[in-house]
Amino acid sequence: MRAIYLDHAATTFVLPEVREAMARHLEERVGNPSSIHEFGRRAKAAVEDAREAVAALIGATAAEVVFTSGGTEADNAALVGAVLALRDRGRHVVTTAIEHHAVLYTARHLEEWGFEVTYVHPGPRGVVGAEDVARALRPDTVLVSVMWVNNETGAVQPVRDIGALAKERGILFHTDAVQAVPWLPVEVDAVGCDLLSVSAHKLHGPQGIGALYVRKGTPWVPLLYGGTQERGRRAGTENVPGIVGFGAAAAWLKARRTAGLDHTARLREIFLGAVREEFGQVLVHSPEDGIPAILNVAFPGVSAETLLMNLDLHGIAASSGSACTSGSLEPSHVLQAMGLGDAVVRSSLRFSFSIQTTEEEVREAGRAVGRIARRLVRPGGHG
Repeated sequence: MRAIYLDHAATTFVLPEVREAMARHLEERVGNPSSIHEFGRRAKAAVEDAREAVAALIGATAAEVVFTSGGTEADNAALVGAVLALRDRGRHVVTTAIEHHAVLYTARHLEEWGFEVTYVHPGPRGVVGAEDVARALRPDTVLVSVMWVNNETGAVQPVRDIGALAKERGILFHTDAVQAVPWLPVEVDAVGCDLLSVSAHKLHGPQGIGALYVRKGTPWVPLLYGGTQERGRRAGTENVPGIVGFGAAAAWLKARRTAGLDHTARLREIFLGAVREEFGQVLVHSPEDGIPAILNVAFPGVSAETLLMNLDLHGIAASSGSACTSGSLEPSHVLQAMGLGDAVVRSSLRFSFSIQTTEEEVREAGRAVGRIARRLVRPGGHG
């Protein structure tokens, strides 16, 4: 069968409009954005045009957007920059057990540096309660970091309630919105965040470019030094082609998010129906009110690792979890935090769609996934 890509939560394909914008820029004779001559000014203008587009996508002002190398750097910079700026006020951080590793690994390093971190666990639907976050707060808490949309299940977290809670207590609030921005009408003022992370390659832009929103007046220090780029907030020559592509993707996406959400909701139902038709009952870990573009499913009696390899042989791309740990055999920390047993966790795969995915593709893939999974059921494992 033809190759079908169902791993858009790991990365999306670059839009033709984005490729064209980047190609036009690369064909021009532009200089370093920090140079004051005409060649540099043209590069600087391209960066600032893209900054405006990214800011508009999240409801921010352009001056509050700092370009980074991607979502991981944005998360690292948000946590480290905030706690270092406020370390004389307190050394306690609150986050969740279902965060992307870009946050979790950074939190572990903060603990090694003498900070205390509380990890709030979700309920069985994969959603963290705002009241649980409230109970974790202490007088010395300086930062709360809660992702907006989980990258493995699509569960939407109550970030507005958490943002209001943090604001009431005078605590900085960061949200990893990498999986939210492609689908939801993100407005930084509405959610009340002080810091927000976004990545271009999750929304049909190029890889290797992202952004961190830093609200004006937020106590925060940069990670990188050695230049005055990004208003002194991130040293180093800007990735101008990547930034141009990011801006083009942001502009394209802004008017299409609602349509994309409706489209992927249809894809989810078609895919699940086709899988069940061939395999029978599966366990769906993704909540109904989550982002339909991310679907996490367990196939009872089937090894996810074996199923994943067989799907690849048949030209179907899926994932066993976060792309940052896809080369690892470790079970999903997100599903474990939801209280799922080891057998269920090790039989679970993530399928993710985009606005470019077609109904024909998911119908064909769903049937193939169901057939292959049925063939791989261990004796006595599928009741």
